[in-house]
Amino acid sequence: MKKVEIYTDGACSGNPGKGGWGAVLVYGGKEKELSGAEKDTTNNRMELTAVIEALDALKQPCNVVLTTDSKYVCDAINKGWVYSWKKNGWKKSDKKPALNVDLWEKLLPLLEKHNVEFVWVKGHNGHPYNERCDTLAVSEYKNL
Repeated sequence: MKKVEIYTDGACSGNPGKGGWGAVLVYGGKEKELSGAEKDTTNNRMELTAVIEALDALKQPCNVVLTTDSKYVCDAINKGWVYSWKKNGWKKSDKKPALNVDLWEKLLPLLEKHNVEFVWVKGHNGHPYNERCDTLAVSEYKNL
């Protein structure tokens, strides 16, 4: 399988409010940028959307190292929370409903298709690709 590096970020003006997402896919020395926006959303929804759109853009199963500044996304996957939420009828351990179920249901099949390693990076800390994704996301919602 091809090895692809993906970098993602989401941003929101207000939470909820106008939001944008950005992603950069790196393969074979080439980069592809993706981005989009929604008028009424949350930061976590934009973080998830960036991941979904980036993975969905891959035309065949790949080995992916996905770097994000979203603890929400990283922890939900790496700590297995999302799988427990699904198993428990989309309820969290405190019995409250899990949020963003529609997006998690889009992401889970993509995680079955691709071999994805999620890596967390501190946001707004000078990581070039994280900063680029943030710029894409902010630009998108500012253009709404």
